[in-house]
Amino acid sequence: MAASVKLICHECGTANKVPGDKLGSGPKCGTCGAKLTDGKVRDIDFRTMEKSAKSDGLPLLVDFWAAWCGPCRMMAPQFAQAAQALAPHARLAKVDTQSNPDATVRYNIRGIPLLILFQNGREVARLTGARPAADIEAFVRQNAVLTA
Repeated sequence: MAASVKLICHECGTANKVPGDKLGSGPKCGTCGAKLTDGKVRDIDFRTMEKSAKSDGLPLLVDFWAAWCGPCRMMAPQFAQAAQALAPHARLAKVDTQSNPDATVRYNIRGIPLLILFQNGREVARLTGARPAADIEAFVRQNAVLTA
């Protein structure tokens, strides 16, 4: 049996352990039943993001954005496309900086959209500006260890 991977549910914030060989077969949260590695982008709050960034066994790419930001809205479909392409090897989420101002202070965010990649409990890389899906995928593949 493959090693278990810890994943924080982006719907309810509960920690889940998933066998590594089951990541691609649609694992669900044991508490709320939400899918954990379905390739969909989740809009999460800062607290859930911090918890996930610190303890997830998969790379986590976070798009820091705001609803009033034109480039952020323009990039959203590209970010969703990259999430599909990277699943189940990495998870992608969004944090609204207007609703979660603590994120801008904690991560010294000077402009949006900003992508921050987390792995093994730490920030590993940043990418600024709106990007096409291919650039987002390449950024994750170049900066993260994708083992799943």
